[in-house]
This record gives sequence, C-alpha cells and structure tokens, in this order.
Amino acid sequence: MAGTDDEAVAAADDALYVLTAVLLTPAQFPSVLGDDYPEACAALDLAPRADGYGLVLGQDGDGARWTVVIDDVSLVAVAIASWDCGMEYELSPDESAVVTALPGWPLAVAVAAPGVPAPHDPPAEAADRPALSPPDTGTWGPAQRRLGADEIALQWAAWREQIDDADFPAPGEPAEVAQVAESAPEGAERASSGGHRGVRRVLAEARAYVDSPPPLGRVRSSFAPGEARTLRADGPGWSIVARTDDIAFVLLDEEPGEVLPVGRGPELPGLLDALDKMAVRPL
Repeated sequence: MAGTDDEAVAAADDALYVLTAVLLTPAQFPSVLGDDYPEACAALDLAPRADGYGLVLGQDGDGARWTVVIDDVSLVAVAIASWDCGMEYELSPDESAVVTALPGWPLAVAVAAPGVPAPHDPPAEAADRPALSPPDTGTWGPAQRRLGADEIALQWAAWREQIDDADFPAPGEPAEVAQVAESAPEGAERASSGGHRGVRRVLAEARAYVDSPPPLGRVRSSFAPGEARTLRADGPGWSIVARTDDIAFVLLDEEPGEVLPVGRGPELPGLLDALDKMAVRPL
C-alpha cells in the first residue's frame, strides 16, 4: 500500500499485510465503538463523513498493527462481501483513497499475518497519536451491551425460539416483558421483573426519536427474511433489536447480562414502523 505525505501513512506503506476490513458508515459501523455513527467516528478521531469510510486492518513488515482509513467505501464493501462468500479478494486501495493510517486496531482481530513478528503496537515515533485498542468488554458496560445486541441481531432465530408468545400479556395489559427461557443460547441470562421500569423508559426514549431525530446511525434498518426488516436502535445506556413484524429485545447498562424481550402488544408495531421509516439503511 503506497504512502502519502502523512508520516503515519508512510509508516504503514506498501508493506501492509491486510488481515480484515470493516465499514464505518452511518448505516454500518462497529457498534462496539459507539451508540451512533458520529460517536464511532470520534473514537477514531475522524470527522463523520457523509459517505463514510472503510477501515483496513493489517500489519506492517515488522508486525506492527495499523488501521488504514480509506474513502473508497465500495471497495471495502466488495471485499467484505467476497470474503463472506468464501472467495479470495485482494484488498489493495489506491493511495489516493487513503485518508490516514492510525496505529493499532480499534477492534479485536484473532488472526495475524504469516511470516512477520507477532502483532504489536508501532513504536511511538512512527505515529503522532496513541495506538488504538479495542474497547474493554471484560465487564458489562456500553461496549458489551452493544456487542450483545449485535449477537441477537445475528442469531435472531436462536433467541426468538426461546420466547413463548403465551408469556406475553394480552393486548392492552400494561406489562409486555417476558422472561428468557433457561435454555436460552450460551451467554443469555433470565430477564427479571426489575427490568420493566427500564424497558418502559427505553421505549419512551425510542418513541421520542420519531419527533426529534437522534444523531445519525442511532436507528438502523437492515435486511430480514420476507418483507420484514431488522431494526436496531441505541441510546444512552440501552439497545433495542427488533424485527418489524415481530417482537423486540432490550438490553440495558443497568441490567448486566439481562436480555429483556418485549411483546408486540398494541404499541410496539407502530413504534417499530415509525423507527424503520426514519432509520438509515445500507446502500
């Protein structure tokens, strides 16, 4: 990867061994970095560019970790799609697409380039900022809460099958929170009645988004089977994952490890429909 005038980019020039790549756009960004697109960009000291960025994670010839930020989003999208299909794709951005090179990785990467030293942060003199590192997910907090919501979105069927619709009250009754069965997938915890008040607060805050749009990326809509959409909404201390034709799951910072399913009832369908209409979608 050719360098530019930026010293950090020059340090991660054509010796970069690409390991993986991710999108950083309003509709698709590593949610572990923030509740919305501007917050995720701020974690990397990037301006929230309307078209977004591609993040290329790799190692230089000395094994140092680098995150190369490019503005060719479509190139990264094609690479990711190819890799997901099991196809080989050589991701080699043109130097004109390189925005900057950041030391370190903002996300955990489980692989390493062969034939080079083990992954490590670049020496301080090679960059003009501290090295990036993944957010701490060792204890329950915003980053782990958002990762939990990611997992539910990816494994919707496994989570949904744990919920018996009979556990939800009839339409019009006040409480619409069910318990996750003890046989829920690994990592799940039983929902408790203590989450009801928190869920009502979350739904009220999500409803307020319809009248006062939140920062870009707080509400995202993506593909789901049939004519439904997978809806993701985040806010201060909470995450919602839902299918527009089904129920929702709520995760709260104040309820460590809890997953709180919310039945459709009389209000949830309208809320999900309104949020989906305002949500950003992948191109």
